[in-house]
Amino acid sequence: MNSTTPAGPSPGNGQTLPSGLLRSEKIGTRHLERLACVYVRQSSPQQMVRNQESTQVQYGLKRRAVDLGWPEDRVVVIDEDLGKSGATSEGRSGFQRLVADVSLNHVGIILGVEMSRLARSCKDWYQLLEVCGVFSTLIADTDGVYDPSQYNDRLLLGLKGTMSEAELHIIKQRMYQGTLNKARRGDLVTRVPMGYLIRPKGEVILDPDEEVQETVRALFRAFEEKGSVHATERARAC
Repeated sequence: MNSTTPAGPSPGNGQTLPSGLLRSEKIGTRHLERLACVYVRQSSPQQMVRNQESTQVQYGLKRRAVDLGWPEDRVVVIDEDLGKSGATSEGRSGFQRLVADVSLNHVGIILGVEMSRLARSCKDWYQLLEVCGVFSTLIADTDGVYDPSQYNDRLLLGLKGTMSEAELHIIKQRMYQGTLNKARRGDLVTRVPMGYLIRPKGEVILDPDEEVQETVRALFRAFEEKGSVHATERARAC
């Protein structure tokens, strides 16, 4: 479905050709005359902090675009969506900009580390595939270069997009089941009332501030005397 040809003589003795020397047969003059867009995204601010290596790998695709034949000044990095989920295109100005640029026939190829970086929603994914097919815009990931206007490539890209959406669903289900299990054990703590703190090991304690502690104890004493929340609130308001 996806083939590449070397830019020079093939290496002998079973040696692997460096990736920088690979050229896809699908890339033509009509693609090189337009921009190469590198799309960079991490799903949350936490991932941006924890997975900095992944972010750097995505930025490194600019080098791959140059290796594929684009001049460096014709490679555009779109990274406005760092820290935003790919579950929807809403709020993702970078993705919206990318689709608009493709629709204006400005983009020759889109590069992403994997399809899930572009979209985890089949609705958004197929919208992008549709405009790429109409305007002969290629899509490339770490596996190869694809032409959405070709049936076999479009079929493969469709499967990749479906798998990305399914993966998001599986991740959500795992997180939900984990939360349920914590709740069943009595270990689930989302937040504690004012006047309390959570220690690193999960233990709930009174705030060390003595004034705060006295306020909390006074509140409970008033509740024991009045017998209801409403009566306690009225007594404290007086």
